[in-house]
Amino acid sequence: MRLFIGLCYDLKEDYLKNGFTSSDVMEFDEEETIIGLENALKNLGHKVERIGNGRELTLRLAKGDRWDLIFNIAEGLKGRSREAQVPAVCELFAQPYTFSDPLTCALTLDKALAKRVVRDRGLPTAPFAVANTSQEAAVVALPIPLFLKPVAEGTSKGVSNRSFVKEREELVAVSQDLLEQFHQPVLIETFLPGREVTVGIVGNGNTARVLAVMEVMLTDRAESVAYTALNKQEYLERVSYRLVPDEEPLAAQAQQLALDVYHTLNCRDVARVDLRCDAKGVLQFLEVNALPGLNYVYSDLPLMVNMAGLSYVKLIDEIVKSAWHRYFPATMRTECESVREQHEKVRLS
Repeated sequence: MRLFIGLCYDLKEDYLKNGFTSSDVMEFDEEETIIGLENALKNLGHKVERIGNGRELTLRLAKGDRWDLIFNIAEGLKGRSREAQVPAVCELFAQPYTFSDPLTCALTLDKALAKRVVRDRGLPTAPFAVANTSQEAAVVALPIPLFLKPVAEGTSKGVSNRSFVKEREELVAVSQDLLEQFHQPVLIETFLPGREVTVGIVGNGNTARVLAVMEVMLTDRAESVAYTALNKQEYLERVSYRLVPDEEPLAAQAQQLALDVYHTLNCRDVARVDLRCDAKGVLQFLEVNALPGLNYVYSDLPLMVNMAGLSYVKLIDEIVKSAWHRYFPATMRTECESVREQHEKVRLS
């Protein structure tokens, strides 16, 4: 399978040159990530063209340009539906693309909406409330301690030691700061004090499978309450990682819950599901990353699959094949049959 693949992304450097702050572009990708992804696709035999962000893709599609597949890691700049922009444009122009559709991308970025859907499905997630003002935060009835973060950000943006609230006075002050800084509602959750894991999943429908369950453990140098933005940024000193062995009960629980979430939210091709244990050791849903980071050095998904013995190139290959099979299942079957025939000829010779 040799495809002409268009690469969509938001490059930090481009936005910084145009006056955006480092906080504005925290979720965007660095040149290193684009090069790594580009090289992986080329190593798989694909022809790759850099497109850029959603605006550039829209202009190209409107001109009539097309690709066999868009490999999309563009986060979008503004709004809680920003991760849905490239998928929506692709669907508007009947352009095949990787990862989840616009509805799922928008739903999963809004952590409160995702938790509501997961909760209504009967899956465990910590009790929560959403505050649009500091006055709403002040009357939240959840018991202390609580954990606060912007409702629709990624990369632990807005998550720090201050997110862990142990007093009612802190609840109002921290909520007000988050509201002013991020201009969006604040998600207020019951604090989960237990172990934290992240689960990588690839595939669609009944072919979806868990790639690995990775535990995130904070070192003595870390902000101690959670996988904060600073802990992620300085992960070499502040964080250690381990795969949870299959024989540990936590592994089976994490795999099942993550797959249930993946299917409930209709994720496609690949996603990363974050879970954390409550005080009784029961795993609870935190959030799902429908567009997980793909830096081959430090992103959680490549880290875990590498620890599990799967190369970065193979991970990218799995994603491309999963997306392609959604659009052209007959073509995939024909190709697979052709490969099997070739292998059989070699065996018989």
